[in-house]
This record gives sequence, C-alpha cells and structure tokens, in this order.
Amino acid sequence: MSETVAATLGELKGRAPSVALVGNPNCGKTALFNLLTGARQKVANYAGVTVERKMGLLRLADGRSVSVIDLPGTYSLRPATLDEQVTLEVIEGRRAGEDVPDLIVAVVDATNLRMNLRLVLELRALGRPMLLALNMADVARARGLAIDTKALAEELGCPVVETVGVRNDGHAQLLAQLGPSLDAAARQHTPACINVSETSLNNVLALQQQVRRILERVLPPTPAQPRLDARLDRWVMHPVAGPILLAVLLFIVFQAVFSWASVPTDLIDNGMKTLGGWASEHLSAGPLRSLIVDGVIAGAGSVLVFLPQILILFAFILVLEDSGYLPRAAFLLDTLMGKVGLSGRAFIPLLSSFACAVPGIMATRTITNWRDRLATIMIAPMMTCSARLPVYALLIGAFVPDRSVGLFNLRGLTLFALYAAGVLGSLVVAWVFKRLWLKSRYQPLMLELPPYRLPSLRNLALGLWERARIFVHRVGTIIFALTVVLWFLATYPAPPDGATGAAIQYSFAGQLGRLLEVIFEPIGFNWQIAIALVPGMAAREVVVGALGTVYALSAADDAVAQALSPVIAHSWSLATALSLLAWFVFAPQCISTLATVRRETNSWRYPVIMAIYLFALAYLAAFITYHVTVALTA
Repeated sequence: MSETVAATLGELKGRAPSVALVGNPNCGKTALFNLLTGARQKVANYAGVTVERKMGLLRLADGRSVSVIDLPGTYSLRPATLDEQVTLEVIEGRRAGEDVPDLIVAVVDATNLRMNLRLVLELRALGRPMLLALNMADVARARGLAIDTKALAEELGCPVVETVGVRNDGHAQLLAQLGPSLDAAARQHTPACINVSETSLNNVLALQQQVRRILERVLPPTPAQPRLDARLDRWVMHPVAGPILLAVLLFIVFQAVFSWASVPTDLIDNGMKTLGGWASEHLSAGPLRSLIVDGVIAGAGSVLVFLPQILILFAFILVLEDSGYLPRAAFLLDTLMGKVGLSGRAFIPLLSSFACAVPGIMATRTITNWRDRLATIMIAPMMTCSARLPVYALLIGAFVPDRSVGLFNLRGLTLFALYAAGVLGSLVVAWVFKRLWLKSRYQPLMLELPPYRLPSLRNLALGLWERARIFVHRVGTIIFALTVVLWFLATYPAPPDGATGAAIQYSFAGQLGRLLEVIFEPIGFNWQIAIALVPGMAAREVVVGALGTVYALSAADDAVAQALSPVIAHSWSLATALSLLAWFVFAPQCISTLATVRRETNSWRYPVIMAIYLFALAYLAAFITYHVTVALTA
C-alpha cells in the first residue's frame, strides 16, 4: 500500500469511526473487506502476537472517512485459538492502544444461517451497535432459501442487509446502511471496555433453542433439492478419485509455472539486459558504474525476472482457496497425515508454507494440541516456499533440457519432483518427531466445508497485487541492500599490483568464499556458491542475486555477464547443480522464519533445533546427490 494511504490510516486512528467485520471462517468476510476498501489496505500484526491485522479506509457517500477492521474468523466468543482470542480482545476493547469499534458488522453466510446465528446472538448480547450482513445472498436464493430479512431484523434488533462479496456492487446495501448505523451508534452510550464473561453467554442450550426459534420464523422450510456441492463432492472427496484429482491439479500448477511464465520472464530478462547495457554505455568506468551494473542490475535484477513464475503459483493457490477446494484437500490428506502423527488440520499451515514458511508457521495457531502444533511448526520450513522458486528456476533452466516427455514438459516434471521431495521429506521427519520426541494421540480433523463458489476476480487481483508488492519491496529493500553490501565485499580491497586473477578473488568476499569452500567442497560447491549462501540466510531469493553479482565481478574480461544461466551452465558440472538443488530442498530457512519460530514458541530452543537438523539434512542430501551423480556420469 502506498505511503499516503498508510499515513491516512494512521491519522484516522483515534478520531474516525471504526467498523469491525466479525464472522465465522469462510463466510466471505474478507471478500466484503476488499470490496469496501479496495487497494486502500494496510496489513500488519497485532501488537505482541503474530495474528494478522487488516485495516482499510472507506469513504462514505457523504464524504466521511471510516476505518474498517477485518477481524480473524471466529465461531464463538469463547475463544479456542489465538485468532479467536484476538478477535474477542478487539471487540472488548482490551487490546492496548485500540478503542472499542464503533460498529460491529456481523457477516454471516446466508446459505448456512444455522451455524452462523450462534455467533450473531453472542454479539447481540454485548449490547454493542451492530449491523448484520447476509453474505452470499445470491447463492442462498438460487438454493431456494427465502430468508425474511425484515423478520430477522426484528428478532435481532438491528438492521439486516444482503451482500454478495464476489460482485462489484455486492456491497451496495451495506454502504447505504453504514452511515445511518454509525449515526445511531454515535448517539448510543457504550462502555469503553466490555467483559464478555459478564454477559449471558453461558447457557449454550438456551442459545441453540433461540437459534432454532429464529430460523423457524425467518427461514420457511424449502423442499429438498439435489445440491451441486454434494454432486461435486462425490468425486472430489472420493477415496480414490479425490487424491488423483488433487495430484493432477498440483501437477498442472507446476507445469504452468514454467510453460505460462516464459513470455513475461523473457520480457523482463531482456529489459534488464538492455538496462545493464545502457548503464554501461552511459556511465564512465569506475566504482559507481560497477555498483549499478555489477551490483544492482546484475544482483537485484536477476531476482526480479522470476516474478511471473511466483505470481502464477500464487494465482493457483488463491483460486483453489477462493473456490472452497482447499478444506476438502485437507480432508483428503487427513488419513495420510494421520499415519505420520499429524492432524489434517496441519494441511492448511503446510500449504501456506508453499508461499512462505512465516505465515504457515503463524497458521499453526488453529491446532489446539501443543505437540501437534510444534511438530507442524518444525516441518513447515521443509515445504518449498516461493523464495526457493528463483533458485529452482535458474538451475532447472540452465541444466534441464526444454523438451517434452510425452504430454509434459521435462522442466515442469523436475520442479514437481523437487516439491514432492520436500513434502515426502517433511512427512518422514514428522513421523520421526512424533515417535521419538513429540508423542501424542492422533486427533481426527473436524472442519466445516464451505460451499463451492466461483473465485472472485477482485480478490484474485488484490491477492496477486499484494504478493507482487511484497516481492518487489523485498527486491528493492532487503535484496537491494544485501546486494550492495555483497558488491562492496566483492570489490574491496583492490587486487595487488601484478595480480592475474579476477579482482573478486582478492576481496573480502573472495577470502570468505575460500574459507567456506573447505566446508562445502565435499558436496561439490565452489567458492562462488559458498559466498552466495551467506546472504541467502536473510532471504532465499538473495542467492540468485548474489550469484549474479559474484559472477559479474568474476568475469575474466571484467565485463558484466549478459545472463547468469549460461554462465553457470558452462562453469558448473551437472553434479554440482543437482547437489545445490538437493541442498535447497532441505536448506536451513531464512532468519525471518527462525525469528517467527522463536515468537510462536517463546523459546530459542526450537529455532536452534530447527536450524541444526535442517542444515544436517541439507548437507546429507547434497552429499549423496553429488557423489551419486559423479559416479553415474563418470
């Protein structure tokens, strides 16, 4: 998000009315948040915890500014997870530095009113100004569910509007009602802090009876109709057809990463080459030209070319999530994960780790059993995060021929095999952990299956924009800074008079690389790779940029390497390339991941154990891969 919008949100805090969106998971709450705020969003963490905090800016028709808060999904005001605890604390006004929201917008799934009404009644018992949004109203009508909104408003004592979070104008009724509801809230005296324990929420049986009574009035009985969801689930959830379909979908994803990204990747690559050539021609020889051409363009530029592949991977993940398929995949894998001691609930955090291990580790908060949660945290970094994708793409592009194997692309098959190796390795590690260290009983997965729905193009676009912004921000900050530092270490001190080798060999980085080469030589790594692994601990993508900088400065003719891929294809052996791929399947994670583990476990013990065992696995896998490849190609 732009600095201007961020600043505006900061100014709004404490003086503009605030609206909190509260609802069950999978009710379409975030889709409504995206409709209301568009790109005017700020994502951060709540103070003291790693629960995600989303705030956005909304302009009403009368010109007023409203701060919109998208609270984590919750089933009840009796918290069972950290997400639900944070939601309760925000509603009660117990989060430090945050006021009680002026208005609660209870978002419910109109197709599953029975499940959602319990939370609504708990919210009503707080006595807070409230507005009910019946989301997915179009799907409810299509299923013959004629909800009497007027009667529902009378029962709840608050306005009720219909919304469709996946339509551009699906929030029109909500927008029209927000102004009057905020005006009414301003006239209503409410305490600055609420204690839910003092409200009448303890009689669960009475609450359920009240839900049934309201449903009898507002939702006339409808004739049973065969539902599309049930027909689809006969195939998607089938014990044989379901896993086959999941494997096919994942296979298509990895094929698309290489097949679809070739055109935009080539455009970016050619653009960076042109930019490097232009800078070389227009800047006089000296440290500044070396910094810009050999450091910035060769380093950060070599990472930027992988943005299309990362966006394609995320597009598939967002579509599968928005369509309602991912929870079903969790059920399919519950039995398999149970055999290694994990719950199917671990599937979502592990799937999130394919994007980045940090949110994947944060997502383990939904696992209530501590030992199951810790086991999931310890194996989450073994999922192939998107930061590894640039390294995989570089090495596969340099050493794997671009040819077809039947109906498939050989490079896509190789990428699929690398992802599969990470998954299988994590299952083996989980099996060992659960039998030798984190013993606990298997807990079957209990998860509400959301209805199938067409993915929202708006949500997809915003999700991809957020991912692209984060990636480019990392390229422009962390990767850029590390590239400049590496350029300095690789440039100074200058070579002595009469030196015959490349200047980098006499630099600080060259000396460090020679020292580390002793450790990595048994697995086939040269001193250039050893140098690149050091800044790679800060961010995996930096490895590609570091290699670009090192090889640009290592060029015998003191010229910039036009492309990194042909350079390493010429100077590395196949055994070295495969060894590096094996290393990155199990490589110790970046510092941010280890820091997240420290925050989530409140101990340095677990990140230290994680770093040691992952380093040992990576070294062992690279050692075996290198020597087996050497033996086979001798």
